[in-house]
Order: sequence, then structure tokens, then C-alpha cells
Amino acid sequence: MTGHLIVFEGPDGVGKTTLSKRLVEWLQQRGKASRYISFPGSAPGTLGKLVYDVHHSPKRFQIEDIDPTSRQLLHVAAHIDALRTSIKPMLSAGEVVVMDRFWWSTIVYGRITGVDEDSLRLMMELEKLHWARWTPTVLFLLDRETPSRSDETLGEFTRLRRAYSQLAKEQESSCAAEVVSTDAPIDETFDRVSSLILTATDVDRRGTDSQSQESLPFIQPESQLQRRAPTVFTRLAPAVPSEVYDTYWRFAAERQAIFFRRFRNAPPPWTEDDILRRFKFTNAYRASDRVSQYAIRHVVYSGDQSPREVFFRTILFKLFNKIETWELLTDALGMLTTSRFDLRAFDNVLTAAMARRTTIYSAAYIMPSGGKNGNPKKHCNHLQLLAKMLADGVPERLAEAKRMRDAFELLLGYPMIGSFLAYQFLTDLNYGSFLNFSEMEFAVPGPGARDGIKKCFRNLGGLSEADVIKMVADRQELEFERLELRFQSLWGRPLQLIDCQNLFCEVDKYARHAHPDAVGYTQRTRIKQTFRSTPTAIEYWYPPKWGINGAVSRDEEEEHVHV
Repeated sequence: MTGHLIVFEGPDGVGKTTLSKRLVEWLQQRGKASRYISFPGSAPGTLGKLVYDVHHSPKRFQIEDIDPTSRQLLHVAAHIDALRTSIKPMLSAGEVVVMDRFWWSTIVYGRITGVDEDSLRLMMELEKLHWARWTPTVLFLLDRETPSRSDETLGEFTRLRRAYSQLAKEQESSCAAEVVSTDAPIDETFDRVSSLILTATDVDRRGTDSQSQESLPFIQPESQLQRRAPTVFTRLAPAVPSEVYDTYWRFAAERQAIFFRRFRNAPPPWTEDDILRRFKFTNAYRASDRVSQYAIRHVVYSGDQSPREVFFRTILFKLFNKIETWELLTDALGMLTTSRFDLRAFDNVLTAAMARRTTIYSAAYIMPSGGKNGNPKKHCNHLQLLAKMLADGVPERLAEAKRMRDAFELLLGYPMIGSFLAYQFLTDLNYGSFLNFSEMEFAVPGPGARDGIKKCFRNLGGLSEADVIKMVADRQELEFERLELRFQSLWGRPLQLIDCQNLFCEVDKYARHAHPDAVGYTQRTRIKQTFRSTPTAIEYWYPPKWGINGAVSRDEEEEHVHV
């Protein structure tokens, strides 16, 4: 499974970063797992960031001057490191990587700064050696008549334009560039870019992997997307599905149908499926569950929207993941903010609640106690963890993260937070306005999802469980069509990786009754929680950046009119 590489090149100030980020958003809206990379990397701890700092601030490293050839060699090293450590794994996972520079910049700026041609030729050969199988699907060379930045002289800008034009001619046979003028307004320029993306159909010739056999259009026009979701796989091989695999899709369709029947105030029972009527299951979409809805409206988007305050409220809520605990704290302490975060006061409230035999933790997942070397009170260890993360500036570091994976690894570096918890915490943080990662970037299967995947497949054929989650997300419309199931999406939002992960967990439970012979890793045979209708209706409201709340409100108003 190979992804696609899209590159924006050109002199400084021609709009590479602006167009790159806008394209990523555009692709994500059309179902493509995409991410932006500032090449060769600006994240702390990367070789690219170190080289950038050495280049622009050599005196910080006690360096008075750097020879131009040595400087360009440093950039080549950063390029190779970024390719091998981050870009290649993303492309191998089937993602679309959008970069706002390429190795072309090494050659162009080398020529402008006086690096000798023999050295540059060898650098070019080294770059080509490492990029041989990963040439761009589309390379946009951005051009404009005059520099947009006041700190650049017309003479230097003109020399850069000419150098890029010359390099484009030299590379035409191996990596042709699409020249796009950015003198026009940004909307007009982006329309040109997106139209070129839509017509980039010859993937065998220009694709990311020269050995790729893919011959479909890189991305389908809007009208086609509405009929068929883009898919990476044409078959399930090498994975071998079981009969539970089809149950996965039938469960998803019926569970979502129940959601909309209840949303439209239909009288119970909301399903003829006896298992779904008897037992409790989460929604097809994680964000539609009662606890998630409460967190989005009353925790994430209630109060100060600075990264620090949103992080504090969200993690505090998720440590317990229980509405009643949040309301217990707010009733006793008032508005929960970092300025009022007093460990002793919070401990007193929670300890008193536990003395009254009040359960303060949800059973949805288990938070490690951290008690071996910490406080004997579990909740104190969790509050101290939150305090530590605030002291370390985690909210601000998350806000600077370029990838969801970077943010995930930051959370994963803290005690008591394993892979699954880090993924769940980050998903809730990503509901907020200060992060904007795609939920299609990656998934971390939890224990329940792993059981569900084991029941749905006789053999994974070497795929990882995360690969399987991505596969089903990519195939969703094809599978609903194959089984002649009507699946009503969340007001136009398809199932995301987090939703498909959750559905595997729910199908594991459902299969305990529907397919009792199917065995998961844990070999559980009973569903513990029976269904009880909640007395209070939910006014559904989702992260505003998803752009679906208007449609939700219109549907609610129509239902009130009908009633």
C-alpha cells in the first residue's frame, strides 16, 4: 500500500506553505488521509530543525561562519533523514504527504550561494539515489513576477526564479513540474492547483512508487465521491475474513439507524435486533456517545479556549471519564481552571466522595493507579500527573505539533499513559479548536478492538491490526454497497479510524451472542451491560470545525415541527 507525495517548490514567499496546508484540508474533506510536512522538518528533536538552526543562527552553536558547500551537505543529510524516518513510513502506510519544499531547493540555493557545480552534481545524485522510489505524484513549481515579502530584493528573487526554471528543465524527463503562478488571488490559485490534482491520473508513470500497479485517478471529482468512497484496497487479501466480518458492517449500519431513529423521536423499540435491544452498545460514531457529547459541549468548548485551559479541562475530565465526577468537582470548586487547580482541594472533594461510596471512575477503560512508587490514592497520582504535564508545557507543545503522531508520542512519554490511553486522550483533545489533526492519520487498537478483529478475520496475512482498521475505514462505502446496506453517515462525515476502532470493540461484544463460536484473545462470552434508556435527551453538538452543526440543527428543527 503506497501513498502519494505532493510537493510545492519555489522561492521563499511564493505561497508554498499556505497552499500546502489548504490542499491537506481539501484532501481530508474528500476522504484522503493527508498530512502537511514542512520539509525537511521543523519539529524539535529532528535533524531538520537542528540544521535549520545551525544554518540561520550559527553563532548559537559557537560557529562564526559555514562554508556554503558544507551548509548544503547538512541540508542533504536532513533531507535523507526526514525521508527515511518520517516521509517514507507515511507513504508506505498509504497516506498523502504534502511538502512545502523538495530536494530541488538544495540545488537552487546552492547555485545562488556559490557552491561549486561538481559538489552540487554529487549532492543531486545522492538525493536522487534516496528519492528514486518516492518521486512526487505532482510537483508544483510556484512562480510570481515580484517577491511577496518585503525582506527580499527583486534581484535575488529574479535569480532564484531563473535557477528554479533551469532546474525544472533539467529534471523534466524524470520529474516534470507543473508551473503555477501565484500572482492571482489565493482562491483562484488554489482552484488551479486542485484542478491539476483531479487530472493527475497517470499514477503508473508519475506515482509515488515506481512499482505501483495503481491506475485509478489520484482523487475523484466531488460528484463521484458522493457515490463511492475512495479506497486503497481492491480486495481483502492478504487478510482472510470470517463470517463475523459481514456482521461488522451490518452492526454499524443498524447501530447508526438506531441513533437516527432516536434522534428523530421515533417511539421504541428502535430495532428488531434482539441483541441490540437487550444490551448496551456505543454509537457507530464515538463523538455521538453521551459522555463524548457532554465532554465536547460542557468541557472542551465551555470556558477559556487557550490551549492550556482546554488541555487542563479535557485531561481532567478524561482521567475519570465520568460526567458525575466532573459535576462533583464543579459543584464543589466552581469553574475548573488552571489558576484554581489546587491538588489538596481536589483531593478533599474526591476523597469525601469515595467515603460516601461514590464511584469516581468510569468503567470504560482502566487508568493505571501509579501507586507502586506514588501516592496510595489513585486519584492523587492522576492529579499529580496532570500537574506535571502542565508544568512541562505539554499544552503549548501539543499546539506546535505538526502531526497527530508527534502529539501522540508526547503524551505517551508520561507515566500511566499507555498507547491506547494516549490515543483516546488525544482524540478528545483533537475535538478542541487548538488542534486540527485528521482522525484518518492513524489508529491504536485497544484490547476490545483486537478481540473484534480476531473474530472478523481468520488470518490477517501479515497485516497489523492498525492496518486492518485503516482498511475497513477506506472500504466502508464499498462494503455497505456490497451488502446492500443503507448507512446514514453523520451528516456527511464518514466513519473515521477512531470510529472503526470502536466498532471492532462493539462487534466483539455483539458476536458473543451472534457468533458464540467466534473466539477472541480474552475469550469473553458474556455482555455485562444491559440497555437502559437515558431519561434525558441529548442535544447533539459536534466540534464546530467539522462543519455539521448547522445540518444537525436543521434536522432537529424539522423534527420539532413534525412533532
